[in-house]
Amino acid sequence: MFQKRSFALFLIVGVMNTVFGYAVFALLTLTGLHYSIAALLATVIGVLFNFFTTGKIVFENRSPAAIVRFVIAYGVYYVLYVLSIGFLKHLGVDSLIAAAIALPPLSVVSYLLSREFVFRDQRRDLQ
Repeated sequence: MFQKRSFALFLIVGVMNTVFGYAVFALLTLTGLHYSIAALLATVIGVLFNFFTTGKIVFENRSPAAIVRFVIAYGVYYVLYVLSIGFLKHLGVDSLIAAAIALPPLSVVSYLLSREFVFRDQRRDLQ
């Protein structure tokens, strides 16, 4: 289904990207920027950072041409995440628990979107 080593790298890079995005948000907020503007800027900067770290470290793809596919994949992931949370909330699950339940399967979806759609041109097969 997918290579274990590249998926493990994907998860490690995902943690690094999350820490980076939060740090940008925190820094912007601490400088006095309104949280909504800080969140927007942190998201844009985070997506760019995520694109380059995921592409370079996980898929050895340094081509900026895949950025549009990366943004589309982020959009697909977001929609699936929100729908998953909504479905679980409809079943009576708390939002925070629903989000935690949705993360593992959606991490696999995100990895597959990155491997098969975003970085498909120059990806390498890791074992």
